[in-house]
Amino acid sequence: MRGIARVFLDANVLFSAAWRVGARLGALWEVSGATLVTSRYAIEEARRNLEALRPAAVARLDRLCQQLEVVEEVDMGLGLGTELAEKDVPILAAALGARCTHLLTGDHQHFGRFFGGRLRGLLVLTPSRFLEKRQPTEHGD
Repeated sequence: MRGIARVFLDANVLFSAAWRVGARLGALWEVSGATLVTSRYAIEEARRNLEALRPAAVARLDRLCQQLEVVEEVDMGLGLGTELAEKDVPILAAALGARCTHLLTGDHQHFGRFFGGRLRGLLVLTPSRFLEKRQPTEHGD
């Protein structure tokens, strides 16, 4: 899984990365050959949840988001052809509209059946699985 990747971060990934200083998810911001992408919709969802549960982490979220490519929502109408929850359709639409190669999410309830597979061309992974795949092997792969 080498090369250039456009990696869309779902709101729960942003939330988790901002939740705690030194979180393992911080490693996403250090992956070479990857452009991290998210949407205003995802940022606002993460911000709302942090404000309710850990307001001090909102500043950390803002700092992390400064290092992301932030895209606008894309109206793809009802043509997505998926069984996603309504709240997840804007995430998928933004990732597709931004021509991302990966969609990282921890949403096992709604995206779980897609993990490790492609959803409309996007490889859907948990952040930890993406990081495992991006680690160099002993053989220099």
